[in-house]
Amino acid sequence: MQFDVQGHPAYCYTGGKPLDPAKPTVVFIHGVLNDHSVWILQSRWFANHGWNVLAVDLPGHCRSEGAPPASVEEAAAFIVALLDAAGVAKAALVGHSFGSLIALETASRAPERVTHLVLVGTAYPMTVSPALLDGALNDPQRTIGMVSTFSHSTLAPPLGPGVWLAGGSRALMRRVLASNTDANVFHVGFKACNDYAGGEQAIAKVQCPVLFVLGEADQMTPPRAARTLAQKAPGAKVVTVKAGHALMSEAPDAVLFALRDFLA
Repeated sequence: MQFDVQGHPAYCYTGGKPLDPAKPTVVFIHGVLNDHSVWILQSRWFANHGWNVLAVDLPGHCRSEGAPPASVEEAAAFIVALLDAAGVAKAALVGHSFGSLIALETASRAPERVTHLVLVGTAYPMTVSPALLDGALNDPQRTIGMVSTFSHSTLAPPLGPGVWLAGGSRALMRRVLASNTDANVFHVGFKACNDYAGGEQAIAKVQCPVLFVLGEADQMTPPRAARTLAQKAPGAKVVTVKAGHALMSEAPDAVLFALRDFLA
């Protein structure tokens, strides 16, 4: 489904369902060099179990036009504008990695619009190593391979013949990078994560229930890196799953069940 957001077409996957004002809404926000498809299992389940789903492509990514967000704050303003464009008064926000910071900042800026906040594979500060920042800018194809390797707890998960999660992740990142010939969405996204300094102030303004879903073998955003936020979110729930940074594909059922139970 396409919406006009901040003067540009923005794409949201809805699980094949029309928006129904009588249903609650959940917004899924992807991370750096990803798109809506990383939420495919979780978004389809919610779309078929009584929820409106908006699994968004961030600006400048794949089916959404406009400049890629250069900061977490800029991306949060986009999410608020998306809710307006979709006619959604309130929604649950679920964000992964860069998307978790965007969801957090959105919930702090518009607390009356957010019913639940889920931070998946999050960290604060979300420091990106100089090697990855430089590689994303100057050698993105090689760096995609590095990030894909770092994002998975095993390169050969027992998911059945013909399934290669690391290779699929690499192919997705290459496709997202190629989707924008005007800007390097890889470097822009990493820099936005690295520059974000408002996490502690943002979590203090959040008024809704908060869930952290963390991968116990995450090398990109280790579980310990979420402690700063978790300690400043009284009553927050923390669920740790057996996965690396690519939680939604490595542990799809565990992530889905954590979301299902929390949003219920």
